[in-house]
Amino acid sequence: MSATFENVTIVKQANVYFDGKVTSRTVKFADGTRKTLGIMMPGDYEFGTDENELMEIMAGEVEVLLPGQSAWQTIKGGQSFEVPAKAKFGIKVKSVTDYCCSYF
Repeated sequence: MSATFENVTIVKQANVYFDGKVTSRTVKFADGTRKTLGIMMPGDYEFGTDENELMEIMAGEVEVLLPGQSAWQTIKGGQSFEVPAKAKFGIKVKSVTDYCCSYF
């Protein structure tokens, strides 16, 4: 996981979900790719994906139920998980969690 990004554009308007318990900012790269950087407060959430996603947990702890799985997986700071496009996944945020989501 890279600690910094260079030569990027940041969208000022925040993405706000679940009454402000999950927020992120979009970062656009010169090659057209994008990522979101955000914070999730403790709680249980379900997200849907449009694109393939890689979610890197920078700090904090979550449990995630990925599509097609029956068991929840614990993911901690320094770990990541992938979610396919057009899928839903459950996430239980155990502590304030800093994340970076990459789309591909």
